[in-house]
Amino acid sequence: MSEEPMIPSLAQILAFCDEDPVERVFLEDVARRGLGRFSAVEEGERLAALCHVGANVVPSGQGCSAFAEITSRSRARMIIGEEQAVGDLWAAAEKRMPTPREDRPGQPVYVIDEPPPPGESGLREATTRDLDLVVPACAQAHFEEIGIDPLRRDREGFRWRTQAQIAEGRSWLWLEGETILFKAEASAWTPQAVQLQQVWVDPSARNRGYATRGMRDLCRRLLERTPSVCLFVRSDNAPAIRVYEAVGMRRSLSYRSLIF
Repeated sequence: MSEEPMIPSLAQILAFCDEDPVERVFLEDVARRGLGRFSAVEEGERLAALCHVGANVVPSGQGCSAFAEITSRSRARMIIGEEQAVGDLWAAAEKRMPTPREDRPGQPVYVIDEPPPPGESGLREATTRDLDLVVPACAQAHFEEIGIDPLRRDREGFRWRTQAQIAEGRSWLWLEGETILFKAEASAWTPQAVQLQQVWVDPSARNRGYATRGMRDLCRRLLERTPSVCLFVRSDNAPAIRVYEAVGMRRSLSYRSLIF
């Protein structure tokens, strides 16, 4: 195995991601859309390791320590990915980088590939008419998950990214009046898997079963179009884990996040 990173072709990236389409769903999605930069380590005719470098650094595979140099120069806001891959990369890059604000090992990745029972919710695809409701909800979900208010950091950029998600058909919600009973977005979407993010219920409507019902209907909708639906969650987020397990999702692997 060559330990010297190289720039992979799209065909190499897709072949690598095909080996584990749930773990590598984000990598495949951004590669198909031509976003960000990739670095890789070859092993014979296949890739042994792959790393995406953008706002976040996302490593995967064996030998991710090879990406320490590019990671230390990236000014990434987060290093995130399969736990062992992140651990290998961080062990090699730690001395060259700032101390993370948070280190979150053991984040469960949940997956479902069989439709759950109907939730009988009012779930629908979000439209641009929902933007003024969805933007603050997404910002609050981001703050609850990461501890940073994206509207203070980059208000216009966050609004633009949220609008783009809606335009791409990657945002869903269930409204009662102007109260969001459930919402979620797709952070990655490939022919083999959809990864969800920012699953959120308005605080005034929590603990009433809306999240479970909304997740059931969203999984049913997505499984008509792709074989698997997945997401990852903080290991200490017991209420969310209860929802995902009640829907029928199963834990498949663990992620680790280093937040700067």
